[in-house]
Amino acid sequence: METFTEEERRLLEPFVSNMERPVFVLRNLPEVVKGALFSRYSRSAKSLRRTLLDEFIRNKEIGFDAPSAAGKAGSGAAKSGFEDIVATEKAEQFYDRVLLGYGDDSVAELAGAHIALEDISIIATKVVEDARIGLSPLEKSTRYVYFDQKDEQGRWRYHIEPDLAESEYAGLYRETCDRLFTTYASLIPKVSGYVSERVPRDEKLSDRAYEAVVRSKTCDIIRGLLPASAKTNMGFFGNGRAYEYLITKLYADPLAEMRALAASMQAELRTAIPSFVKRPDTAHGKETQEYIRRTRLDALGAAIPPEAGNEGAVLVDYDGDAEERIAAAALYPYSGQSMSGLLEHVKKMPEAEREGIIAAYVGERANRRHKPGRAFECARYTFDVCANYGCYRDIHRHRVLTQQRQPLGCLHGYTLPKEIADAGCEAEFKDAMDAAKEAWGQIAAKRPLQAQYVVPLAYRIRWQMTMNLREAIHFCELRSQMQGHIDYRRIAQGMFREIERVQPSLARHMKFMDMKEYAFERLEAEKKLDRKIAESMKKHGN
Repeated sequence: METFTEEERRLLEPFVSNMERPVFVLRNLPEVVKGALFSRYSRSAKSLRRTLLDEFIRNKEIGFDAPSAAGKAGSGAAKSGFEDIVATEKAEQFYDRVLLGYGDDSVAELAGAHIALEDISIIATKVVEDARIGLSPLEKSTRYVYFDQKDEQGRWRYHIEPDLAESEYAGLYRETCDRLFTTYASLIPKVSGYVSERVPRDEKLSDRAYEAVVRSKTCDIIRGLLPASAKTNMGFFGNGRAYEYLITKLYADPLAEMRALAASMQAELRTAIPSFVKRPDTAHGKETQEYIRRTRLDALGAAIPPEAGNEGAVLVDYDGDAEERIAAAALYPYSGQSMSGLLEHVKKMPEAEREGIIAAYVGERANRRHKPGRAFECARYTFDVCANYGCYRDIHRHRVLTQQRQPLGCLHGYTLPKEIADAGCEAEFKDAMDAAKEAWGQIAAKRPLQAQYVVPLAYRIRWQMTMNLREAIHFCELRSQMQGHIDYRRIAQGMFREIERVQPSLARHMKFMDMKEYAFERLEAEKKLDRKIAESMKKHGN
């Protein structure tokens, strides 16, 4: 390990988690400094600690006040407000002047920030989450949280696009959204009472678990009444490069909510990673926005007659030679052959021999977290999926694949949960759905994009999913598990059946599929949580 003087150690210790080991964490530094430091580090023969010391801490231009920094950070403990330790503005100026000359966009991946997006519509969450790489989102769940609280002015919490608010449809829009929320709220006690009478009680189910099961099941049943305009909250962690492109795309979006969200995000991210969110305002950024606008095919798409879809997942394309591809890719790291040579080799093998190679490659999977290797990424499948928008929201979170959705509307009908009818609430549910369809039809005639906001989550949407077999195994096994919502469990089960239909020898490696249906999906999960709580209390003597 590199040695440092006592004075150098004193200067460095507030900013690194240890001084003795080759693996350590940076702390007490603004994001722009971390990004600049790693950028410089990539082109230096020095260690990271030495780079930090020589080119940052001792660089008066950046604004480190080394003696006071060491004193304020004291004993290496992290403090809030790094401005007292490092002058962020000076660091940003240094970064812009010296380090952006690297000309590599990947530099912007070396700094990140957490951001909260509150009171945005469900529609907006999907647009934001379309950014798959470099961003990690978490969204307020419709499965565990009731959306029955009004705002300070006594209004239901939903978004209305500015141009819609000023149009002849404003009254119809508000009336429909109000009706959907009112119906949703009125069904909570009715459905909750119905559910609570049917949750099986035993000594293994605590009051906490019982209430959690009732609430989650009630939310699952009634969430379809929520309009896509419903306001929700979400949090993100992302790197500068991902934020830059996301903001650029949002500025180019035809919906006013997305453009306003872009401006808000950019303004707030300037306080944390200012150097990484400047490009949307540059000539390059504006050219990119214009490119995105020009390449929309709204008119061409609208000219093609629509067709209603049936709920489910249909396999529309797949690699017929998937076995050969996977076997060759499995052998590739262990052979001296080219990929083309290996493909020719495995094609000549007996089928049983190829299957044996694949089986050996997969090995004995003890649980679904034992994932096959990357050879399984060499086989692709494309599904055309039609399911309710609530289901789509859950599935949309998967990012290692290609998803494209069609506009949300009422063309494909809606999902009526069986429990709604059993609880005696079918008429109320249907009346709200019919009113929403009528409003959507009127608004969509002139404002098809804005009309999406009035559509309830129970209405179906059609989207495309293209994924490799490795992701299909992960998706189908995860989303078919007992605690999942019945709607997306059925989609995952259907996708498995489609793969099994065309390539049973590969589908058999998806050994942790759950093909059953359950009355109370969260019951066993809550019992398991009870056991964990009890074990934790026992461990800590409570």
